[in-house]
Amino acid sequence: MRTDIFARLDREPEPPKIVAPRMSRHRIALFGGTLAFYLAIVFAVLVTSWLVALDWKVMLFRPYQQWPELHAFLDYYVVLGQRGPTAVMVACWLGWRSWRQHTLRPLLVLGTALLLLNVTVGAVKLGLGRLGPHYATQIGSAEMFAGGDIFPSGHTANAVVTWGILAYLATTPRARRYLSALSATVSLGVGLTTVYIGTHWLSDVLLGWAAGLLILLALPWFEPLIARTESWIFDLREQWRARRRAVRPAVAPQDGPQPVLLPQSIAGEGAAFTGAATPAAPATAAAQVATGVATATATATTTGARARAHTPTVCPERPPVAPAGSRRPPQHPDHGSRSTANPARPMTGG
Repeated sequence: MRTDIFARLDREPEPPKIVAPRMSRHRIALFGGTLAFYLAIVFAVLVTSWLVALDWKVMLFRPYQQWPELHAFLDYYVVLGQRGPTAVMVACWLGWRSWRQHTLRPLLVLGTALLLLNVTVGAVKLGLGRLGPHYATQIGSAEMFAGGDIFPSGHTANAVVTWGILAYLATTPRARRYLSALSATVSLGVGLTTVYIGTHWLSDVLLGWAAGLLILLALPWFEPLIARTESWIFDLREQWRARRRAVRPAVAPQDGPQPVLLPQSIAGEGAAFTGAATPAAPATAAAQVATGVATATATATTTGARARAHTPTVCPERPPVAPAGSRRPPQHPDHGSRSTANPARPMTGG
């Protein structure tokens, strides 16, 4: 048995028993509190409250001008909140886990979370239509219903969901604590980075954190659907394998001596000869071999006799008959004979 660290990378012999999280009272309370916080932020922005004034103060402070040395690093760090790169990285890790644990649940949970993220955050973005700080038209205005798409922050919500999935799918309490701290740090940093570079208001980031947390808290409600989907996919796989086994072509026979089919007349003569030449029901293997040899000899003798019976007979004393006359074409009367000393003789034979 391998005892090094790479042994943990091998595929498990059997699927482990994974208990999906349930919607407990504690989780329901957190979901309700986060939802109330979400609605409060939306209401505060709609009525242009003190939160909108705070947005303008932070934007006019221009953090990217106060600390320009951080700009180069944060331009790369904010990529951790972009949906494409982060989804690919996390999908690769969860794909390996699915292969190792013989289950599709990690990938299905990720797909469900990203689908909920696109639907909920995208619908609110398009519905409220808030403009970003770089496109603001009036100081102190909430810039709502102006054709924008930045409220809530998609980078922040995506960072919460994508990296939070790792903590949600953790199989041990210790791993869950570490991954929860990691995802919180990454999502917090991504949200503040968008405020630093001026692409989002502070209220956008607050709503993005709440939107991502709502999706993670609501995932246990979708666990039965995920389990049914996984079972359906495995059933389809088994049906496809059974269909392949059913249509698999038969194995070709191996090379070896093949039986020879004889004409009925020859086979009958050989059988009659065998019956006359050998005793009935030989009891030993030597008698069976002698019977086979006698059968082959009789078959060859009968075949040669039949071939000689059809050979035509030629009489040696009778000479071949030669045709009468000459085969030369008749000579034209105007032309004389080329040679009178040797008259033409008729040719015999053919």
